Amino acid sequence: MKVLFIGGTGTISTAVSRLAIEKGIELYHLNRGQKAAPVAGVKTLIGDIHQPESLKKALEGQQFDVVVDWIAFKTDDIERDLMLFRGKVKQFIFISSASAYQKPVSRHIITESTPLYNPYWEYSRNKIACEDKLMAAYRDEDFPMTIVRPSHTYDHNLPLSIGSGATYTVPDRIKKGLPVVVHGDGTSLWVVTHSEDFARGFIGLLGNLQAIGHAFHITTDEVLTWNQIYETLADALGVKANVVHISSEFIAQVVPDMGPNLLGDKAHSVVFDNSKIKAFVPEFKAVIPFREGVRQALGWLEADENRLKINDTVNEDMDRILAAYGKLSG
Repeated sequence: MKVLFIGGTGTISTAVSRLAIEKGIELYHLNRGQKAAPVAGVKTLIGDIHQPESLKKALEGQQFDVVVDWIAFKTDDIERDLMLFRGKVKQFIFISSASAYQKPVSRHIITESTPLYNPYWEYSRNKIACEDKLMAAYRDEDFPMTIVRPSHTYDHNLPLSIGSGATYTVPDRIKKGLPVVVHGDGTSLWVVTHSEDFARGFIGLLGNLQAIGHAFHITTDEVLTWNQIYETLADALGVKANVVHISSEFIAQVVPDMGPNLLGDKAHSVVFDNSKIKAFVPEFKAVIPFREGVRQALGWLEADENRLKINDTVNEDMDRILAAYGKLSG
């Protein structure tokens, strides 16, 4: 099977690429060639997805069984993909987002038929619009699309409610006993999925013609509160976290850029019904619990001092929220 990833160097796509190569898939990445292929065995096609002539040259003479677009965020991206691959591919997979599901949720168990509606976050609304365009192409012209909606997926990037998970900023604060902000009272439910577990489900959709016309989320069955997530992180660091609970609405007032992600996603409890992906990919099973995944992530970060980066903006934003909250409560 010959597969093209548009993108392919992100958190999720790198894990999927590793597993694809292990499974003997002939895998190509289409990108600007500014980074070396993250996985041995991947072939790179150099082209800029936003430059038509560059794309034409990169794809000339190539035919693929499956194309996966990891970096389509707006309907213009989907229109471009339809133009490029209409009638030329057996399956096209669009990476959407579980944040597209109805917010606030009206039923606590989320299935693939849960309505798509997010008035808080433009990112999610754009993903919904992309899905709508692809579904219309499937219905009107039999375009062979499949939609995948990842939720909060991590590897080395720690899954946090506030702050950069790609740096050591929050672990550093926890180790120093500095306060860290958790939205709400920390009891809302959340699902964090290791990228290797996501890959196990995703790889079974590649070339799976029964999946055409369908949407799937791929998540672990483990459900945690945000308090448990931070407690597990602190335990892996060998300390106790100094957590301060502050409402999402207050956080959004102090740092408006955090509002859409919190109010449109993380502030809501999410529990996913994974029966559909298990029915289409019977071998899928998530096997990495968060208590193991977080230790792997910290181990990777702490193995190289160059990875122990501190994001000053994250510290400044968190301190600003805490200061404003202190004035309010004082």
